[in-house]
Amino acid sequence: MREVFLLKFGELVLKGLNRLKFENRLVKLVKTRMYKYGTFEVYAKQSVLFVEPVECTDLEAAFDACRKIFGIVAVQRCAVCDKDIMVACKTAEEYLSDMLNEVKTFKVESRRSDKSFPMTSIQISQEIGGWLNDKFDHLSPKMDEPEMTVKVEVREKGIYISGKVYPGAGGLPNGSNGRGLLMLSGGIDSPVAGHMMAKRGLDLAAIHFFSYPYTSEEAKQKVLKLAEIMTDYTGKIPVFIVPFTEIQEAIRDNCFEDLFTVIMRRFMVRIADKLAQQQLCGCIITGESLGQVASQTMEALGVTNACSETPIFRPLIGMDKNEITIISRKIGTFETSILPYEDCCTVFTPKHPVTKPKMKKVLEEESRLDVDALVQRALDETYYIVVGE
Repeated sequence: MREVFLLKFGELVLKGLNRLKFENRLVKLVKTRMYKYGTFEVYAKQSVLFVEPVECTDLEAAFDACRKIFGIVAVQRCAVCDKDIMVACKTAEEYLSDMLNEVKTFKVESRRSDKSFPMTSIQISQEIGGWLNDKFDHLSPKMDEPEMTVKVEVREKGIYISGKVYPGAGGLPNGSNGRGLLMLSGGIDSPVAGHMMAKRGLDLAAIHFFSYPYTSEEAKQKVLKLAEIMTDYTGKIPVFIVPFTEIQEAIRDNCFEDLFTVIMRRFMVRIADKLAQQQLCGCIITGESLGQVASQTMEALGVTNACSETPIFRPLIGMDKNEITIISRKIGTFETSILPYEDCCTVFTPKHPVTKPKMKKVLEEESRLDVDALVQRALDETYYIVVGE
């Protein structure tokens, strides 16, 4: 029996004259994600993306991957048969038998996209519903909240039959709205921030600040693992590793301790700004949430923003930790995020960090440092690792 995936568009249908650009991007993304599972024919028609296996090594994994592609609002795994109502009845009986045996009530919902088919949608539902009711003695039709809804779609190439519609990832296709640079730490917040911006159509690169020997090789591997988990939704991510030890030691040795965290964040943003420009990223993405820690007060964020010509997006700014954690668990990053390997933000943490820094005082402290030279040396020693290939 031939199976096909039907991927239903979400807000792409509202894109007007730009819709074709988004559809083409989505087709390209699906082909890329399906590559490791075999050969598939992928094409768009009537607000649906058809994914037809030609030669597939793992159909279950391929279907699961389709559910994690941004731009898709619903996913169906269907049996496809000739446009003959009796063939459709027999196909539904055979293909859905296991699912139908697990329920007691059902209904059939039909959609006739091919208007040349001689039966109406209601007639199709009645015919297939009657057949299934006769073949499965324990079943009872129920139009209001049945345990199972059989979906039937009559389209150009055949009749498509499925027993369940699964939610897709939603959002917009990766890369359809440009590229962003994610400041990726080892915590809970930044992977969620990256996921949320990728859902809005951004292609992601990531930057991680590594302070060996104050942070361990395990801490770096933890960050790479987080990026790898994210790639189930985002596709491959280049992770830029920035050596940050010299900068942190220079701040420790020369600056007022209580301003250490703010000055450190300003260096991070300076480096991210330059890297974003080099990598053609239109924004920097952080996992900051207003008031969550001392460096995330309104005043501290304002002082940090001043270091960047590139816009800084903070999708979590109005969320609390519980809301962020719920998303982290959903996308699969939580368990890795809580592994006990500290990142550079915990190095030389002041006992009494300033929560309302003044720009004049910050600039005075930074004047003790050769800021440009420190930034340039860090950039010169930066390297990257591509995950998700």
